[in-house]
Amino acid sequence: MMQERRHEDADGAILFDATLLPQVDHDWFEPASWRERGALRLIAGGRGGVAIIATEVGECILRHYHRGGMVAALMGDRYLWIGADRSRPFTEFRLLGEIARRGLPGPSAVAARYARRGLFYRADLITRRIAEAQTLAECLAQGRLDAELAEEVGALVGRFHRAGIWHADLNAHNVLVAGSGLYLIDFDRGRLRAPAIAWQRANLRRLRRSLIKLGAAGQGDAVFEQNIWQPLLYRYGRTLNA
Repeated sequence: MMQERRHEDADGAILFDATLLPQVDHDWFEPASWRERGALRLIAGGRGGVAIIATEVGECILRHYHRGGMVAALMGDRYLWIGADRSRPFTEFRLLGEIARRGLPGPSAVAARYARRGLFYRADLITRRIAEAQTLAECLAQGRLDAELAEEVGALVGRFHRAGIWHADLNAHNVLVAGSGLYLIDFDRGRLRAPAIAWQRANLRRLRRSLIKLGAAGQGDAVFEQNIWQPLLYRYGRTLNA
């Protein structure tokens, strides 16, 4: 069970899991620091950049928060300060802790940080890396998305929705397929909500649009419905109402 501990100084504040580490400092969130130690294996693509770091608690993902869309041109990686407990990294860190407590398959939170400057702050999050995993988008590109995998995705989403976990950006890039099972990742702006048909269906529509955009309906809408979407919805409904 996670034990949340907080460290504050003039540069900002850090939340970390004290069951994993006795202390976390700002160097943990600096890719250059890991590079100097030869512990930065890879920087992958994606908004804001993602680094895989080799730490004393195993391989972790270091993610820097970065805005997307049109506002990114103005704000970049800065966010308006509205309080520590409402900051993006702290809310995601705590949501991941709740996901773990409920036994749901999400990333394990290690540490989160904000660095405040006046009215704005920048932020980072460290989670345990899920080994030997591919995104659902990668599986689709490799021709591995079939009815069986679609059912597993439906069951995954159903478990989170049944628990009232709302994912703000449910798409094929945020579903991981690993040897140990399926996971949802990237819970930035996610939150606990009372289960309700409206937001659950909106989440599913977002996932559907993502799959179609990535080419899941390449053999035609009817084939997509029969082989992918209906199996996904079937297991989703069975899981949601179990």
